[in-house]
Amino acid sequence: MSLHIGILQTDSVLEHLQGEYGDYPKMFMDLFSSVDPEARFTNYVVQDTMPKTVECDAYIVTGSRLSVYDDEPWIFALAEFIAEALNQNKKLIGICFGHQLMAHFFGGVVAPADAGWAVGVHTSQVESRPWMSAGVENLSLLSSHKDQVRQLPENADLFATNAFCPIAGFTMADQVITIQGHPEFNKNYAQALMTHRQAILGEQVFSKGLSSLTTPIDSQTFAQWAVAFVNQSGGADAAEKTWQARWPATPAAESEA
Repeated sequence: MSLHIGILQTDSVLEHLQGEYGDYPKMFMDLFSSVDPEARFTNYVVQDTMPKTVECDAYIVTGSRLSVYDDEPWIFALAEFIAEALNQNKKLIGICFGHQLMAHFFGGVVAPADAGWAVGVHTSQVESRPWMSAGVENLSLLSSHKDQVRQLPENADLFATNAFCPIAGFTMADQVITIQGHPEFNKNYAQALMTHRQAILGEQVFSKGLSSLTTPIDSQTFAQWAVAFVNQSGGADAAEKTWQARWPATPAAESEA
């Protein structure tokens, strides 16, 4: 049976960029179809309507210009839906905002990064796991974030780290895999987004981000890992875990984009 992936869309590509680059659901569908051609997808725009039932094998939580600690009822409703899906032994792939959401609502800490904005290509060192490609030690992905996970959730397993973002990717209980970078982005879109935000980023961050685009990226590698992680059989820790979302303290901070 083909893998059914639900895309929990938490934001949209800026309107003036959609004509050339499409919206986030298409980016994810194109990426994951490239590594699993039989996968099928259902998209949910969660800012408008949360899924009524848990009907997919796995869910992707997309990036967002908002912060996970923003006082938006739909963000907490999304965390509650994720907990419900995980309690039904479904899998979760958290991307950027989704990575931070799993930390923020399930026992970790998210806050603005002391180093400021991360844009362009960032390379993380990875620790080998059974669902990874053999011999891969680094993972380079496009990034666009100002917030970071500062503290891992309880029982999380860190697998990706870099100097700019020490908690760059983690798993939880054979059900959750997250990454701070954006495997769904291509370099042209990343450049267009940086150009749109040039004044916010400042010239030094903007220039460094542009220069980094010469670095090859490993988007398909991460997608392959995520599919392998989702397809693995859950261990005893997954079967015994009860997932419950909570609303932690909100830091005084600017929103991520």
